[in-house]
Formats: sequence, C-alpha cells, structure tokens
Amino acid sequence: MPVIQMLRPALGLGGAVRALACVRCASRLPAQFLGTSPLQIPAAARFLSVSSSEIGCPRVLITGGLGQLGVGLAKLLRKRFGKDNVILSDIKKPPDHIFHSGPFVYADILDPQSLREVVVSHRVTWLLHYSALLSAVGEANVSLARAVNITGLHNILDVAADYHLRLFVPSTIGAFGPTSPRNPTPDLTVQRPRTIYGVSKVHAELMGEYYHYRYGLDFRCLRYPGVISADSQPGGGTTDYAVQIFQDAVKRGKFECNLKASTRLPMMYLDDCLRATLEVMEAPAESLSMRTYNISAMSFTPEELAQEISKHVPGFHMTYRVDPIRQAIADSWPMNLDDSRARKDWGWKHDFDLPELVTAMLSFHGCDTRVAQAN
Repeated sequence: MPVIQMLRPALGLGGAVRALACVRCASRLPAQFLGTSPLQIPAAARFLSVSSSEIGCPRVLITGGLGQLGVGLAKLLRKRFGKDNVILSDIKKPPDHIFHSGPFVYADILDPQSLREVVVSHRVTWLLHYSALLSAVGEANVSLARAVNITGLHNILDVAADYHLRLFVPSTIGAFGPTSPRNPTPDLTVQRPRTIYGVSKVHAELMGEYYHYRYGLDFRCLRYPGVISADSQPGGGTTDYAVQIFQDAVKRGKFECNLKASTRLPMMYLDDCLRATLEVMEAPAESLSMRTYNISAMSFTPEELAQEISKHVPGFHMTYRVDPIRQAIADSWPMNLDDSRARKDWGWKHDFDLPELVTAMLSFHGCDTRVAQAN
C-alpha cells in the first residue's frame, strides 16, 4: 500500500478517474496479494480501499440477484460500468430475459468455496450482498433466516476480506426496535429489533464495521426504508402493501390493506434506492464519516397513499384487514429516518416524493395518469 500511495500523486489518480465510464478494466491487484487471510495480517498492512475500482471500473458481483433490487441494480451498474463487468447471481434459475441480459452465475452464500470460485474466476472487486429473508418471511421460518442472514453473511465477510473487495450490505428500518426514537430516527441510537430479520441486520452492521476497523475491509452499508418498485412482486416484507396497492388499484379499483390506516413508515422509490447505492459505493473513502448510513425520501401512511392514488384513479377505495404480526412489526419501526449525515457526507438527495412516486407507479401499470389528473 505505501508504494501505491506514493505513486498516486505522480500518476494523478483520484476521484476523476473513478468517475470515468468504462467497459473494460485491464488493471488488477498483483496476484500475490490475493487469498491472504485477514486473520494473519494486521489492519495497517492491508489494502484498505485499493482495488481496480480506483484505477478503472470495478468487476461487480451481486448475490441474491433475482430479488426485488438485484435485477434493477444490475441494469444500472451495467449501464455505468459495462454489461460484462456486472455479474448477477442467485441459487434460482433466472428467466430468459435476465439470463440473456448479462453475465449470470450460480452462487450459494452458504457454500464459501463456491463463493471463492466465483470471485476468483470472475476477478470480482466489488461485492453487493442482497441474499436475505425479509421481515415477515423470516418470522415464518426463523431457522432458515438465521442461516441465510447470519451464517451467509459470515461467509461473505470472510471472502470479501480475503480478496480485498469493496463490500456493500444493505440494512433496513427493521434494524431498529420499539425502544428506538421513531420520529425521527438518527443514524446512531438504540437498536433492539424484535424480528430475526432486524436482529440479523444489526449483526451485519456491527460485523461489517468490525471487519473494517480490525482487518481494513472496505465495508459500506445503507439502511433502506420501504422500497417501492413497479416491476417486481412483493417479497414478504412489511412494507409490501405499498407495492401491491398499485397493481390492485389499476386492475380492480380497490385494495385491502394489512396495516392500520395511520401506520406511518419511511419509503423510497426504487430508482432513488439504486442510485443511492451506486453513489455510496463510488464515494471516496475519506468522505465517509461512518460505515452505515440512514437514507430516506418520504414518509406516509396507507391512508395518505390511498388519497394520492384516488387523484389518478377515480372511484378507488381501500379497506383494511389488519395482520397483527405485520402490524406489530410496523409499530416497532421508525416513522421517519434522519438521513442528514448521508446528505452532508456524500451528497445524497432523493428525486421522488409521494406525488412523483404515485405517478410513476400508476404509469408503469398502465393507468393514464394525465386523463385522471384532467378529470
């Protein structure tokens, strides 16, 4: 690392180089530095953030790539770095259109040897880890959630540290609990979640920060609010009502909500979420004052969302059949996230508020919002 640091001023390496769009990356770390266990080298001797992403474009691996966020993230990153530099992975068989859209591999996060083979054979430098069981699904199968969300994370951390990867692990509003301040919830506060999903995400935040300070792992994490996307099916999360409601509004003109009308939760449109992820991954290490950040865009209740939809879908109405499990989870989560540190440190700024979100979602599902607005 000292040699690279001395060469950087002479070669003019810096943020401007990282900002260049590229299709191929020829530069790589010397082979002798790969495969060295983090347990054998003190942090001061490790490459803290030195990877091919600093002198070219990264080679990206996305785990859990067939979930709500993986496909959209791969599309964004391929546009940014080139199709062949972004590898989507999962343990499920991909649909044809995803398989033919760019590199796809089988990768089981519970099989560390399989992970290592993928990282080595594809010369991965960035790893974005999205394999997880979400809140409601995790409560229905705690043992599987513990294996995927915790044991799988340990494998990811070890592989990322061994191969000097820049690692992103998403966290969630579910990492907070009923004893956390809810309106707003700051970055640093009490975290005592009451779901296995939330517990596993607190564990991920702390383990990632530990690996950063102990072994020099370039770990980065964002606490996502509820993410609303038009082209994916609900995945078992507590905020999924805010996805399903648009499909039902267009097809049926009505929706049955499983949360109380007054349940306020922080939300974000998918495009903002994906852009935030790319921006924090590209942010210079020296701009990051912490390794885990809150991000947010808007906060609303089911009733407020229904009112906004009614402006575009005349006659739309919503009824309620409250699911006590999901309601208990929602009542333990933040009502608003304080993301001022992300806005200050690396310039986070959202584009979509509630009106823009509703217009985008209804347009995707075939509702002529211009006619509805005129009416």
